[in-house]
Amino acid sequence: MKRDQPEKEFNFDREVDRLGIRIKDANQLKVRDDVFDEITLLALYKLVHKKWLSAIGGSISTGKEANVFLADREGTDVAIKIYRIRTANFNTMNEYILGDRRFTGMRKSRKDLIFAWAKKEFSNLKRAHEAGLSVPEPYVWDRNILIMEFMGAEGRPYPQMRNVDLEDAAVTYEEIISFMIDLYKNAGLIHADLSEFNILFGERPFFIDMGQSVTTDHPRAFQFLKRDIANINHFFSSRCEVKDERELFTRITGLVFPDLDKEQQGKKV
Repeated sequence: MKRDQPEKEFNFDREVDRLGIRIKDANQLKVRDDVFDEITLLALYKLVHKKWLSAIGGSISTGKEANVFLADREGTDVAIKIYRIRTANFNTMNEYILGDRRFTGMRKSRKDLIFAWAKKEFSNLKRAHEAGLSVPEPYVWDRNILIMEFMGAEGRPYPQMRNVDLEDAAVTYEEIISFMIDLYKNAGLIHADLSEFNILFGERPFFIDMGQSVTTDHPRAFQFLKRDIANINHFFSSRCEVKDERELFTRITGLVFPDLDKEQQGKKV
């Protein structure tokens, strides 16, 4: 009877070299053991082979569920978002997937959920981008990886809105409300995690992190929208005059602000 073969220890540097994935600055990939597991490296290899990537550079941001890196595609900067299979919050993700008709019948394993989440963000960004909204253009997704337009200049990402001294806060506030209206009416989506952390600021606001965004027919759509409105009003309340939350809800949806403790449905104005 043969003994079970011991599982080979996963070695990042060895696997990167074997797959031919070019790393521009290995010293900047300090999170590599947590992010670049075997599944992720195989997905990267596939994307490199299909010429979606030429090289991976340093880290742009580290979020609750994913890491974003600057990458190169034949001389053009792109952003590569990698959802962490080992440590992403399974329960939080499930809250937004459940009730989304695009993902009915999906298997519930951690890996399947992470893959569905990456696909969901790609789909949401695509809908928003095709509606003409200021979001990164999504290029391709594979397993737990999303490649999209880099929001920045000369290799430096645009800052989060929370770190910007806004020249005219009232104008920016209206731009964000207009985004929420267009996202709802033209893309059929609610951001569901909109705040000063998920808005980048270049020559204008750019909206990111749309993995959790839901369609307007999601069972909790109005709850998420109410929270988005409250978050934006809270940030701007010390910077400019803000609108009443009920007024904004009606302006965005065309519905009477619902009592979400009792019902989810709004009534036509």
